Amino acid sequence: VQLQASGGGLVQAGGSLRLSCAGSGLTFSSRNMGWFRQRPGKEREFVAAIMWIGDSTYYADSVKGRFTISRDNAKNTVYLQMNSLKPEDTAVYYCAAAPWGLPNTPRAKDYEYWGQGTQVTVSS
Repeated sequence: VQLQASGGGLVQAGGSLRLSCAGSGLTFSSRNMGWFRQRPGKEREFVAAIMWIGDSTYYADSVKGRFTISRDNAKNTVYLQMNSLKPEDTAVYYCAAAPWGLPNTPRAKDYEYWGQGTQVTVSS
C-alpha cells in the first residue's frame, strides 16, 4: 500500500494550495480518507475527512470554511483545497486511509495507512 502526497510548497498568507494524495495497492474507493497535519513542535492533528462515497465530509474547526476535501475514486486520489491560508497553517500535511466500515473520524489511531507527508509553509 502506498499513499503519495504532493502539492505542498511555499505560499504567502491569503494564498491557496491544493494537495493531492494518490493511493495504490488498496481498494481506494471503499476507504474513508483523511488529512492530518503536524505543525512545528506540535502533535499531529486532524484537518479533514471524507467518506468513501464522497457524500460526507468533516472538518476541524480551525479550517472550516477555508479548506475543502474531495476525492476522485476513478483516479484513486483525494484532494485538499486550501484557501485563505494563514501562517499557522504551516505544517507537514499527511493523508491517511481508514479501514472499511468506519464512519468519518478525526482520530489518527483509527487510520490504517499513511502517506509520507508534504510540507506547506505560509509566510506572513
